[in-house]
Amino acid sequence: MTRRMIYMLLAVLALIAALAFGFYLHIQKLIASSPKPGPQTVSTTKAQLLDWQPQLNAVASLSPVRGVDLSSEIAGLVRQVSFHSGQNVKAGEVLVELNADVERAQMRTLEAAVDLAELVLARDKAQLAAQAVSQAQVDADTADLKSKRAQLAQAQATLDKKTVRAPFAGRLGISTVVPGQYLNVGDKIVTLQTLQPIYADFSLPQQRLSQLSVSQRVQLRTDAYPGQTFAGRINAISPKVDTGTRNVQVQATLDNPQAKLLPGMFGNLGVNVGEPMRTLTLPQAAITYNPYGATVFVIKPAEKAGPDGKKPLQASQVFVTTGETRGDQVAVTKGLQAGDEVVTSGQLKLKNGTPVLIDNSVQPLSQADPKPQEH
Repeated sequence: MTRRMIYMLLAVLALIAALAFGFYLHIQKLIASSPKPGPQTVSTTKAQLLDWQPQLNAVASLSPVRGVDLSSEIAGLVRQVSFHSGQNVKAGEVLVELNADVERAQMRTLEAAVDLAELVLARDKAQLAAQAVSQAQVDADTADLKSKRAQLAQAQATLDKKTVRAPFAGRLGISTVVPGQYLNVGDKIVTLQTLQPIYADFSLPQQRLSQLSVSQRVQLRTDAYPGQTFAGRINAISPKVDTGTRNVQVQATLDNPQAKLLPGMFGNLGVNVGEPMRTLTLPQAAITYNPYGATVFVIKPAEKAGPDGKKPLQASQVFVTTGETRGDQVAVTKGLQAGDEVVTSGQLKLKNGTPVLIDNSVQPLSQADPKPQEH
């Protein structure tokens, strides 16, 4: 290679280096002139201590204190229906009467037989005193009278079964029984349910057994009546644990004066355990759940002051440990202190050190007992 070619190669390399350096300066100038990201607008709330009642939660199924599907013990033709569907009845109130003409006629026959047996016994006793009949005859008359009376009592029981009465007070269901219909033995007439009070049946894991006791207070909520709580107490705890689920069956009695709760409904039941505790809480919207843990963004002043001499606010991501949830609220057991200002909306725009502007004109819901917004 000649010296001239070496000089040409060096000149080309120098030209390439000069062009690269110029392009680098141009890129740096563009970066410097690009607009800086401004503060992100977020809403915030302060972590606060609230009194929380520790609870054991379960799904409860409602059942009546007394409930039965009424039927007739004897077959017959319906003569009269003395109730209407949905009616409240008292114990012993007549509901249905079956045709009992044959039974009444039989009753009159047996009543006459009893009257005759009484007269025969009285006459033979008088003759026994005069030694006109033997003691054996009087004994036979006495036995015959008892037999006639037993037959009359049996006929009376059969006649009584022709009238179906309410075995206890409660509310009747919907019935399709009408006069003239023939009822067989065991045919359903109508359901009868006692609604005040009402039972709530639920199960809890066996490890919770030591926290349960009879007369413990409970509260039930159901989606049929949003925002309303029904109070009661535990009245029974099963003496055995289910070997399949390792759960213990518990029964509570709930006040139901307006008969809003019906057998067969379900609801979320909470059992009060111990005394209320001071718990640090946040709205659930403030917490971001990730595979590596739950986090929140806490608002703190920046380390350096801005051009105006004030320290701007910025977001700082913090890991937290959460506990129970109550409605829109969640307990925070670790990672925050009372009074910390936490971002409740706008977290997706944030990372550590992002400057923020606070606008709390709109806040997420934070209620322990939330109610529907639509009516």
